[in-house]
Amino acid sequence: MEAIKTEAAFQEIIQSEKPVIIKFFADWCPDCKRMDMFIGEVMEEFNGYDWYEVNSDEVSGLAEKYEVMGIPSILLFQNGEKIAHQHSAYTKTPDSVTDFLKQHLG
Repeated sequence: MEAIKTEAAFQEIIQSEKPVIIKFFADWCPDCKRMDMFIGEVMEEFNGYDWYEVNSDEVSGLAEKYEVMGIPSILLFQNGEKIAHQHSAYTKTPDSVTDFLKQHLG
């Protein structure tokens, strides 16, 4: 998973014609660490997509702009638009993340 370090890089990445998957997280977040333990297997299943992560403490303003109220959150973007958002309460298991991705990516 590639880290996005600037808002400019973020804006460039989300312009993709193919959906991109972006995880918002923070180093201090216990649920984020829990997600890190299973996200690899989810990434393998959806390896046809590009995966990125944004540390919401390091790239300020993005979480607010895209209504990320809790972390970790998974957002899908395509052609510069947010097409789906899985809020933190629903990102606690591999099955919930996989189901979300299947629903929005097929």
